[in-house]
Amino acid sequence: MSSDRLEASLDIDQRPAIDIVRIIQQQDATIAGAVAAQAERIAHAVDEIVERMRHGGRMIYAGAGTSGRIAMLDASELPPTYGIDADRVRVLMAGGTRAFFEAAEGAEDDEDAAIDAVNANVTAEDALVGVAASGTTPFTVAAVRRANMLGALTVAVTNRANTPLAQHADIPIVVETGAEVIMGSSRMKAGTAQKLVLNTLSTAVMIRLGRVHSNLMIDMPATNAKLRDRAVRMVELAAGVPRPVAMNAIREADGNVRLASVIAKRRVGVDEARALLENASLREVLHS
Repeated sequence: MSSDRLEASLDIDQRPAIDIVRIIQQQDATIAGAVAAQAERIAHAVDEIVERMRHGGRMIYAGAGTSGRIAMLDASELPPTYGIDADRVRVLMAGGTRAFFEAAEGAEDDEDAAIDAVNANVTAEDALVGVAASGTTPFTVAAVRRANMLGALTVAVTNRANTPLAQHADIPIVVETGAEVIMGSSRMKAGTAQKLVLNTLSTAVMIRLGRVHSNLMIDMPATNAKLRDRAVRMVELAAGVPRPVAMNAIREADGNVRLASVIAKRRVGVDEARALLENASLREVLHS
């Protein structure tokens, strides 16, 4: 992100709709490459976060405004997608819960609130991911600095290098997306880059924690008809069984894809399937 104005959009207010759309899309097309340039740092963050979480730590996001809401979107999808306890993936938002739904722009300057939130929610075992396009948001910078003092791992997701957030984080992920089509509107390129980084980061963490078999969401809670149908399909694929067998296994496992896959493949009951999984991964059980 830059405070400079984008030359390509100086007269955007006088352009027809098709030109406006094309200008925005041309700028959006640059984002994937900028995110890809941070692959090694993202992977480093994944490894460090996984190490913390394997020993009981949590992944906690901190942000304000648009960045905080993007972080909340990412965090909120992890429990229904991967079955992880919601308490293990949390968000510290400037302005509190109400700021997820309505603007609370002044809250981003409240460093004391950030320190209080970190003191109440973060321990040395955790990883805190601070998200701020500018890299200067006082709430987010203060949260990262306080988390550092507590001994937590800190990761920055920002769009500007050489900023306080990038400088204070253990692992800075800096995606330089340049000037926005609409000057200062960080929900555009900067926000898209943040979403790509957080999608990659959290998905890779869940994979490394063993919550994916092949490319299947084996810990996904089957809480409605659509998800139950999806769960049956995942058991078909994981266990290599016909649909009727997968359906029976899902019923017996009460919607648990991991258990149902073992039941279907090994032709065992729920208790035996659970016992087999106690000391082995799903892959080991299915292929033993």
